[in-house]
Amino acid sequence: MCAASSEQRFVHDAVLLQETVAAVLGVKSLPKCTDDAPQPSLQMSGIYVDATFGRGGHSRLLLSHLSDDATLVVFDKDPTAIAVAQELAASDSRVKVVHDSFATLTDSLAALGIDQVDGLMADLGISSPQIDDGSRGFSFMRDGAVDMRMDTSRGQSVAEWLEQVDDETLANVLYEFGEERHSRRIARAIKQMDSYESTLELAEVIKTAHPNWQRGKHPATQSFQAMRIFINNELGDVDDFLAQSIPILKAGGQLAVISFHSLEDRRIKQFLQRHSKGQYPEDDNLPMPPKRPRYFGKPKRVGPSKSEISGNPRARSAWLRLATRSDVEYQQAASQD
Repeated sequence: MCAASSEQRFVHDAVLLQETVAAVLGVKSLPKCTDDAPQPSLQMSGIYVDATFGRGGHSRLLLSHLSDDATLVVFDKDPTAIAVAQELAASDSRVKVVHDSFATLTDSLAALGIDQVDGLMADLGISSPQIDDGSRGFSFMRDGAVDMRMDTSRGQSVAEWLEQVDDETLANVLYEFGEERHSRRIARAIKQMDSYESTLELAEVIKTAHPNWQRGKHPATQSFQAMRIFINNELGDVDDFLAQSIPILKAGGQLAVISFHSLEDRRIKQFLQRHSKGQYPEDDNLPMPPKRPRYFGKPKRVGPSKSEISGNPRARSAWLRLATRSDVEYQQAASQD
């Protein structure tokens, strides 16, 4: 077994691991381990970004294929993830750590003296360690405080928000960010709770209020997703990150993004379609639409294999979308959708 793969298994199962690292390096596939080359490496130079470090699965494999003069900048909101990243940086001088959202991509890279990179990758959503830690508040199967912040060092928790929000706003959040059809009924039940100190109590209230359960899916799934996405501004951050990827990527640079639900995937798909075709919504009704720049080549979509899904059920809903930055010079006005 390759050393990088062994180390990754120790941390946790990163989804679409080989495919994502190959995509961000601009190769069809990574070299396989053999008896003659148990640890093959591409030895690629350049500057790369892992916008969602997590526990470092994608970063560690990427590093194993980078040359000594390469640079990897890793971002994460989560202080626990940042602690892991700093340990990695202490043992590998190629790694630079940014404790912030990838929405700060341009400014954070500029602070490091970087204006363009060779590859960007991101694994969106919540990680398994965050779910498994009941104290973080993401899980409706393990009890903990109703927090759900990715960055526990700043911002408002879900519990604090629920104390203040009105029924209608809560219902709108559940519907918009969780695609929960019974949002109003669930919102009324949540607002009737005496306190928001327990994720299990919150999940039980949602379960009781939910009139129609989907087999094999906890009735609180979509509501917890909605509150998490809202409190962390996840979709707004994704939009900001994608917009910044255009000027940040060098010509020929690679963008690779993994998503786990339709709200994220739809954004990535539409973004890449617009910027690969040069077709923008504001031009739809114009008799003679202006010629728009095409910033990406034809996008591709990759899903997990049956064997990966079998070994890691979390991969079931994952999609990797990737595209290559074209050599068209970036124009600020053309990117405003």
